[in-house]
Amino acid sequence: MIKSEKKSQIIADNQRKPGDTGSCEVQIAILTARIKELTEHLKKNPADNHSRYGLVKMVSKRKSLLSYYEKKDLEACRALKSKLGIR
Repeated sequence: MIKSEKKSQIIADNQRKPGDTGSCEVQIAILTARIKELTEHLKKNPADNHSRYGLVKMVSKRKSLLSYYEKKDLEACRALKSKLGIR
């Protein structure tokens, strides 16, 4: 679970205009941060299958958002991927 300060910083870095919290860019960035934190948790706790299931769901959600965003604006999606370090 990411802290509210970190989440607000992610939103501020990726929003299109002030007050934007639901655009594709923001959602993908928040999911990426949560995925990174959960990956670190699973490295320390390899038997935590419940969290692993949540990780798989988050990765799937991010993949579908990225697919939608690629269809909508390919160049902006590529820029966002490089900014967030997504392959």
